[in-house]
Amino acid sequence: MKSHVLTVSCQSTRGIVAAITGYLAEKGCYISDSSQFDDLETGLFFMRLTFLSQEGVSEEDIKAGFAPVAKKFAMTWRFNDSDERMKVLLMVSRFGHCLNDLLYRWKIGALPIDIVGVVSNHFDYQKVIVNHDIPFYHIKVTKENKPQAEARLMEVVEQSGAELIVLARYMQ
Repeated sequence: MKSHVLTVSCQSTRGIVAAITGYLAEKGCYISDSSQFDDLETGLFFMRLTFLSQEGVSEEDIKAGFAPVAKKFAMTWRFNDSDERMKVLLMVSRFGHCLNDLLYRWKIGALPIDIVGVVSNHFDYQKVIVNHDIPFYHIKVTKENKPQAEARLMEVVEQSGAELIVLARYMQ
């Protein structure tokens, strides 16, 4: 069976989880993984679910039927095939423990992403990155060049096609 991923964000309110999981159960789906987060400062709710259609309902039918649920909560939402790998750009400064953990999980297949590059304001991990056949981008950041450095970073994001940026102890 093919698994799918649903990601959702909206204003936090009562009933969101019940509406989403109830809808998927109604469509004959089995939820194999679910994570959610409320940002109390912004009042935003985020959720990511992985599910299987046990009754063979197509992804298109599930998407079409989900629209009224999403509309009720003014959700931003997206269905993905779990085989599709997100393009991720990692950013790191001098502390490499987060970067090393991400690279290890990626290497063993526990983190199903495509790492499209690593950006750092130091050269400390350049060799590690290049040894993994991942593009390395050094962008030096100082008080004087911060706007130019941020513009260069945006160029890297656009050129690499990154869909997600992970700050692995990036200290800028």
